[in-house]
Amino acid sequence: MENSQDEKDNVGQLDNEKKDSMIDQISCNEKLIILIGTAHVSRQSAKLVEETILEQTPDTVCVELCQTRLTSLKDNDKWRNMDIVKIIKEKKALLLFINLLLASFQKKMADKFGIKPGQEMINAIKAAEEINADIIPSDREIQTTLSRVWRGMGLWEKLKLMFSLIFSFGASDEIEEEDIEKMKQEDILQTLLADVKKTHPIIEKSLINERDQFLAEKIRTAPGKKIVAVVGAAHAPGIKRYLSNNEKIDLDELNTIPPSGKAGKTLKWAIPLAILSLFVAGFLMEGKNTGTDMIWIWVAANGTFAGIGAILALAHPLTILSSILAAPLTSLNPMIAAGWVSGLVEAFLRKPKVKDLEAIPNDIGSIKGFWRNNVTRILLVVVFTNLGSTIGTFTAFPLIAKLLN
Repeated sequence: MENSQDEKDNVGQLDNEKKDSMIDQISCNEKLIILIGTAHVSRQSAKLVEETILEQTPDTVCVELCQTRLTSLKDNDKWRNMDIVKIIKEKKALLLFINLLLASFQKKMADKFGIKPGQEMINAIKAAEEINADIIPSDREIQTTLSRVWRGMGLWEKLKLMFSLIFSFGASDEIEEEDIEKMKQEDILQTLLADVKKTHPIIEKSLINERDQFLAEKIRTAPGKKIVAVVGAAHAPGIKRYLSNNEKIDLDELNTIPPSGKAGKTLKWAIPLAILSLFVAGFLMEGKNTGTDMIWIWVAANGTFAGIGAILALAHPLTILSSILAAPLTSLNPMIAAGWVSGLVEAFLRKPKVKDLEAIPNDIGSIKGFWRNNVTRILLVVVFTNLGSTIGTFTAFPLIAKLLN
């Protein structure tokens, strides 16, 4: 397999026709912009990026990385500084979990095919440093992109997205060569969300269209007269179109996290109020026994499914107990989630050690590693407990309503 891949990529010189198909030269704002549309998992692309920068000696090199990812590439010890408790309290556990899924997806490809995704960006940075060119991280922060996707989806869509991510996490162990070929034309995040993307236009809009605009504006306003921009092939056509039009794009608008929709806010409060109303109606209309039965159904459904979620995450027994006790109460309080409670309990009971933080890059390379590492297990506890509590809520609601004659 390794030799076969080497023959396909052939690290040597690319033919002129292939180079021409990957490089565009655009005049914009009295600047020469050399746009390289790369394949994220191709040795040829990595080689072409390095050769082009060293030959063209630009003033600036723009890379399809946000500041966070650029820092991560340069700082291999970034995991040492992670504060998992702070992440849970700031409600960022899900975003971190998705980021780790992406990193896991990339690592699996690297291990299986001997290809390092993003090598073209690493080469671009090294070549830029060699010629003393400015390096501009030109992509939007991944947290912002994911947040805009999340806020643009309804509750049912969010649930389907979460299940799709979890299933793709398990399926990523079976990456085949055709998946590699697909990724040569797609953004890695696109590939991971490929199945969900078909039915949710917001994903395509936020992952590609908005980032095309963001990248184009950062490249257009980059310092220097000659700029080399290294971007994924999926973004190159859109960026070229926006640069050719030379229209100013509002980055503040693209960086804004939209507020929760009115429907989402209404539903967040409507469900607890509806449940409480059913309790009251049960006691007033059907009597004490029916009202009590309603409460027990609610407690059992929420507690059971939240507990199952914690068990699936291999949580500490006391964490499982906390999820069972917390879920019936947190489901009636839109400001608190059961997963946050169980996640904090798990973090207290199995406090991550330095070795856990240092092992994250290796542990995310396998499903077992996610459950073995104390940090990633805490994230699993948060995500799975929240999913369980949500399932419990939608299971209990019709059962309670049936008790009203």
